[in-house]
Amino acid sequence: MTGGFVDYLIDIKDLEVHYGSFHALKGVDLQINGGAVGLLGPNGAGKSTLMKTILGFNRPSNGTVNILGYTMPEHALEVRQRLGYMPEREVVSPNISAVSFLTYCGQLLGMSRVDARERCHEVLNYVGLEENRYRNTETYSTGMLQRLKLAQALIHDPQVLLLDEPTNGLDPDSRLEMLDLVRDLAVTRKVTVLLSSHLLPDIQYVCDYIVIINEGDMVKQGNVEELTEKHDKQYEVRVRDNKSQYMDRVVEAGFQCGEMKNGNLWVSQPNGENPQALFEIAKHCDTQVRHFHPSRQTLSEVFMHAVGKDS
Repeated sequence: MTGGFVDYLIDIKDLEVHYGSFHALKGVDLQINGGAVGLLGPNGAGKSTLMKTILGFNRPSNGTVNILGYTMPEHALEVRQRLGYMPEREVVSPNISAVSFLTYCGQLLGMSRVDARERCHEVLNYVGLEENRYRNTETYSTGMLQRLKLAQALIHDPQVLLLDEPTNGLDPDSRLEMLDLVRDLAVTRKVTVLLSSHLLPDIQYVCDYIVIINEGDMVKQGNVEELTEKHDKQYEVRVRDNKSQYMDRVVEAGFQCGEMKNGNLWVSQPNGENPQALFEIAKHCDTQVRHFHPSRQTLSEVFMHAVGKDS
């Protein structure tokens, strides 16, 4: 396959990758066709290996990798001209300005020096480095270096963007700013984003579709609604007041009940009981039910179960 119309921008089937005798990826299947996709897994799960294989740095032991209609790694150069990559590790020389670095990156990707210089100013403005563009990068903070890494991934206006742990080392404010940039790229600018992280909140903040990988296996994937399915006969309840009395009466009526971190109650309905009884109990406790909703699995619960750490 060599470009043109494709069903999926990223189409991976039965992918296996070995490092010597080590089986790094084991029969991975992944199809992506737009939006922001989160690649979630513990450190060492195979996330970076998958990204490097998409880039053509790893040769599959088995399976197929098609990116933007090109077969990899045979057409790696064509793909890299259309794909942006923000690696986990530092990539910037300390004795160079952001403008010089990005202009060089643009030229490596086939842009003329004039076009690369013009584009680098646009990208630096976008990532928030416009006032520091001529400073040597050795004077940059960690947050500024992360923004510069994102800028080099955007210099050639890619269709697909691979981000490997983009919030590494960032303080809470810088982390949120980085995630807002990524979300804007996916939602407003319609760049397809594959975001790799071991941090669940980062994935949850940006992505609608999530892929969980563990020990080289793709163990779970789906959109957030599918993954966080409703618990059968479990509810999240909030009452106006008299919470302790209400909890006692709920337990006496045969329900299981406990308090959640957000102050609401989780209530499990036994067989044969009607959830309407929870409203009657509130009336007897001289209170009101202010919130009543079927309980859903949290994304954290889904992740811990998928990687076998929920026991």
